[in-house]
Amino acid sequence: MSVPAAGPTPADPAADAGQRRILVVDDDPTVLEIVCRYLRAAGFVVDEAPDGLSALSLAEEKRPDLVVLDRMLPLLDGIEVCRRVRSTWAIPVIMLTALNQEDDRIDGLEAGADDYLAKPFSPRELVLRVQAVLRRTGQAAAQAAAHSAGQGANEASGQPSAPLVVGDFTLDTAAHELRLRGTPLVLTVREFDLLSYLIRHPHTVLGRDDLLRSVWGWEFGDLSTVTVHVRRLREKIEADPAHPLLLQTVWGVGYRFDPVPLGSVGTRGAADAARADGTTR
Repeated sequence: MSVPAAGPTPADPAADAGQRRILVVDDDPTVLEIVCRYLRAAGFVVDEAPDGLSALSLAEEKRPDLVVLDRMLPLLDGIEVCRRVRSTWAIPVIMLTALNQEDDRIDGLEAGADDYLAKPFSPRELVLRVQAVLRRTGQAAAQAAAHSAGQGANEASGQPSAPLVVGDFTLDTAAHELRLRGTPLVLTVREFDLLSYLIRHPHTVLGRDDLLRSVWGWEFGDLSTVTVHVRRLREKIEADPAHPLLLQTVWGVGYRFDPVPLGSVGTRGAADAARADGTTR
């Protein structure tokens, strides 16, 4: 499955590449060559792998900053590679797929991919997606470093940091951390950004297109991307994801985040109480 004619290679490296390392995994030599050429022209260090097992080996050896991963691979398919990468390292993944079915794209997102592109795609668009994801992860790392460096100074001067507390959730932007009743949540980059946005807009109905624009920065795109990430968030924050109380669907409109007030009964207790009086939605 080939990428369309790419045209001339970009002349100017991207200013924000900063010698970040990208692992590109695809068994199509044409796709591999074009994608790697564009990424190198944008200033990235690029490693290549033609199959799933080689990808895992290179990820272990090189520890890339991001993986561009084909869905269909020999030896070990892209979904399984994505699962193993995300379960082992905090490395963002952009998945490429030649399968134009929604279920296949959803499989990639549920495996932990941060973004995806359907083949055929524009190499320039892929470079922009890579840069966007890395900017987000870079900002998070910088915020965490600043938080660590400044924490001692804050304590010494009597100026504690001020994370945002909404219900049972604590959003510490400086540390790039979200906690639920004091326990840090393990989230992908997109999950963190989505939940952070919801926490800042509690009790507000937000359409999928609004979330796609505000969280992903896309003016248009596959709305199932939002659906999948909402489902994954529910699995991490709801006592009963099949009967959500915190992140609710407003049918025909979008989603609403209703945080449980601090000091109230636990989430599971609230879920049980709601089901008992028939108010679960």
